Amino acid sequence: MKRILIVEDDTLLNKTLAYNLTSDGYEVTGVLNARTAATELSGSEYDLVLLDINLPDGNGYDLCRLIKPAHPDTVVIFLTANDQENDQIRGYEVGAVDYITKPFSIGALQRKISAMFSMLEHHKPTKDIYDDGRLFLDFSEQAASLNGKPLPLSPMEFKMLNLFCKNPKQVLTRRQLLDKLWDVDENYVDEHTLTTTISRIRSKIESEGATYIKTIYGMGYQWMGDEKK
Repeated sequence: MKRILIVEDDTLLNKTLAYNLTSDGYEVTGVLNARTAATELSGSEYDLVLLDINLPDGNGYDLCRLIKPAHPDTVVIFLTANDQENDQIRGYEVGAVDYITKPFSIGALQRKISAMFSMLEHHKPTKDIYDDGRLFLDFSEQAASLNGKPLPLSPMEFKMLNLFCKNPKQVLTRRQLLDKLWDVDENYVDEHTLTTTISRIRSKIESEGATYIKTIYGMGYQWMGDEKK
């Protein structure tokens, strides 16, 4: 569930926004000043902050400057009576994605928020991860762990493991592996390197009776996941 923080000192507008956005299925928290907003943000993560610029104990620009470094994925939309172009530019400069001038249609704001979340979900890069509770491989970040402990893997080992994880239970011949491991810089991978790399991977991830890579004699290798012997 998406979480929204409303920072607006107009109590009626704050409550109206909270009511309508809660009805849309969001988890909404409403606060009336910058101090309370800062406290909320220090203890919780929000997907969106609707932020009034003119607050009784400060201004939204300063609060936005605090939000973005600590919460880079949090979206900020300014709600303000200031309609000067330089005010809008300042809002974008401190990290807001939109600037809505009062008075505004709450229905239009609801549709805008819904469209924005849909767009962010559509453009969010999918994580390329294998995780069976024992072995964790994040191919996007080139990070790995075994039983919660960091696992050092070379780029070639990550590349080979990625091939196996993308083709579970499928027998990959040595020729298929050699062809796919030929990298973009055309660094040649030979039979010896292939054998050595698979042996090295096994020594790192197979212990306590776990079998991840099965040798299919005369054919190639098969990714079994974590299968106990």
